[in-house]
Amino acid sequence: MTLIVETQDQELRAHADQHASLRLWLRLLSCTTLVEETIRQKLREQFNITLSRFDLMAQLERHKEGLTMGELSRRMMVSGGNITVIVDQLEKEQLVQRQVAATDRRSFRVLLTASGRKSFARMALAHERWVVDLFSGLDERAQEQLNQLLGHLKAGIHRQNAPLIAKEKP
Repeated sequence: MTLIVETQDQELRAHADQHASLRLWLRLLSCTTLVEETIRQKLREQFNITLSRFDLMAQLERHKEGLTMGELSRRMMVSGGNITVIVDQLEKEQLVQRQVAATDRRSFRVLLTASGRKSFARMALAHERWVVDLFSGLDERAQEQLNQLLGHLKAGIHRQNAPLIAKEKP
C-alpha cells in the first residue's frame, strides 16, 4: 500500500535570496506538516480515528485519574466545544466515560475505559512505529543533534517571549 500525503509544501514559498531564518522556518513548518499529515492519514486508515481523538486519548492515558473538560481544552489548546464533540464521539464508542467529580457534583472528569486503554495501547504502538519510520532518514546521532538544536531554538524563543508574557500579566 502506498501512502500519499497531499499537502502544500510551505518550503516552496521560500526563495534563495530570503533570510536563512525564514527559509529554516518554512522547512520546519513543511516537515511538521508532512509528519502530521502522514500520522493523520495512517490513524484514519488503520484505526478509523482522527488525530484529535487520538490526542485526547493520549492525554487521558497520561492521567489515569481523568481530566476535566477544561483541563482537556487547555492541554489540547482547543475550545471547550471541540472537546465536547470529541468526548461525545469517544463515549458513544465506549472508549471514554464521564464521572461526576467527587469534589464538585456540577463537573465531571473524563477517563479512558478499559476498552479505551486497550485500543489506545494498540494505536500508540503503531504511532511510535510510524514516527520512527518517518525519522529513519536520520541516524541516531543526527536525531540527537537535531533534537539538541531544536531545544536551543525553543529556549531562545522562550527567552525572547518572557518580557512579552510578563507585560501581559496584571
